[in-house]
Amino acid sequence: QVQLVESGGGLVQPGGSLRLSCAASAGSIFYISTMGWYRQAPGKQRELVATISSGGSTHYVDSVKGRFTISTDNGKNTVYLQMNSLKPEDTAVYYCNFKTVNLRDYWGQGTQVTVSS
Repeated sequence: QVQLVESGGGLVQPGGSLRLSCAASAGSIFYISTMGWYRQAPGKQRELVATISSGGSTHYVDSVKGRFTISTDNGKNTVYLQMNSLKPEDTAVYYCNFKTVNLRDYWGQGTQVTVSS
């Protein structure tokens, strides 16, 4: 069964950068309509961070605009999230998500990002 595997999380100081990656393992996912990143901080609901469509259109939550960049290597079923100028409020578990044209959802297991001095 195809799974999504995230990497790149860790501990970083405020103002620092991290790059998250998410790839499909054990096969490929076809007919992807949207790839995205979500995050969930302790005691809060999971929120959308950024998405990128198969056509390359991107969307960001206001709090990360100008700091985060989502990109993809569709040929490899891989999505990235470049995070710059990180703030303590960016601390959360980050999850990647693939949606297919037939509305099937795939989720990664999550990767912890901690922004702290």
